[in-house]
Amino acid sequence: MKKYTSLLMLAAIMMGILAACAPKTVTVTVEVPVERTIEVPVERTVEVPVEQTVEVPVESKTLVFSSRLFSPPREQEFFINEVIKPFEEEHGVTVNFQILDDDTLLERAKIQQETGHVTTDIICAHNGKMPDWIDAGYVEDLSSYVNSWSDRHFSPAFQADTNRGDKQYFLPVGADVYLLLANNKALPYLPEGVDLDHITWEQYAQWAVNIAEGEGEGKVCITGIPMKSWIYMFGGSALSYGAGFPDANSSEAMQAWKIWETIGKANGFVPTVLNIDSCVDPMMREEAWLTVFHNARAGQVYASNETQFTLAPAPSGPAGIGSIAGVSGYAIMKGAPNHDLAVQFLEYLTRPDIQVKISKGTGGFIPPVQEALDYLGNEPIDEVISKAILVLDNGVVSGVPAYKYQDWGAVKQCFDDVFEDTILPGKDVTQDRLDQAQQCVDDLLK
Repeated sequence: MKKYTSLLMLAAIMMGILAACAPKTVTVTVEVPVERTIEVPVERTVEVPVEQTVEVPVESKTLVFSSRLFSPPREQEFFINEVIKPFEEEHGVTVNFQILDDDTLLERAKIQQETGHVTTDIICAHNGKMPDWIDAGYVEDLSSYVNSWSDRHFSPAFQADTNRGDKQYFLPVGADVYLLLANNKALPYLPEGVDLDHITWEQYAQWAVNIAEGEGEGKVCITGIPMKSWIYMFGGSALSYGAGFPDANSSEAMQAWKIWETIGKANGFVPTVLNIDSCVDPMMREEAWLTVFHNARAGQVYASNETQFTLAPAPSGPAGIGSIAGVSGYAIMKGAPNHDLAVQFLEYLTRPDIQVKISKGTGGFIPPVQEALDYLGNEPIDEVISKAILVLDNGVVSGVPAYKYQDWGAVKQCFDDVFEDTILPGKDVTQDRLDQAQQCVDDLLK
């Protein structure tokens, strides 16, 4: 029994020793690593993704704007830097500004509409093409937006082109008429007693003859390269005598042809006339001294040195001051991918102050927003705009009915041919020759 009791005591002592030693082997290994492996990754996975979703911007919108207006490089540069860029910066968008001619604009729209893949948001077309756009259904009715803009009213002079019934499809911009521009070197040859602000076509022709006789060569500029502006230069003079446009052979048109015949017989045109596609450079080089041409181009020359040139309204005839009056217009393509942004851009472009900014920066176009005239000042370019408005408001003006013809360029050629084969060589203008020209025009009707 004693032996059994001793064994039990020995066992109890051994268990006590083991129990006393056991805690020292287990406690140290578990706590610190667990706390560190949980805290660091959790903090990082929460912070980084949240910050990225806030900072990465929504994809920037690109507004596609295709225009036939502002094609000269100088005008493009101004329009992009001074008009488009402020809008881009304010709205955080990009405006893809493209220059295309009227026919290409319409052909591209046709493809986009027929395929249902519309990529163009805004177009700017000439008033001679506006009926084609409206008839085809390629542009949206903008009446609701226009009616909500109480701070601007568009000139009624162009409503026949921009509107259809009570709906407005185009917002007019960059209107133009024709003005007389003379180098001051031509002033000594001005017929006695002539008031330049009221000069007649007969006086203009005599002035051209006087210059040619005094200088030994002609100084009158017209665009002699085919299919440019001669049809408009002649058309303005024809309207002054009561002709229509394009009218080549009426008795009224004959009177206008006789004015140009007088100049041609005196060798009054600049010798290089058949190589001229714009009178801007010949006038600035002083190769030409006298012209009646597009007011924005006249403005470009005049504003370059107003002390060197004299500006006046176009000459008048028995019916008044005749001029072809053109205008371009903004429209939103049907199905435009950025419709709401396009509306915002057009609201911006047609603000009265922006209209004047565009007009003054691109040579002197007429701003067709009536309130814009309040922003005109006393600079030379303001004078250009004011004289152009005078012609538009008081003259006998006609638009360009290009939509009635199969090929407007070919119509221009009918008039170019009369200039080249009859006027420039100094021949008599005959009724037979004009009847041929009119037949040429009529054959091109749709």
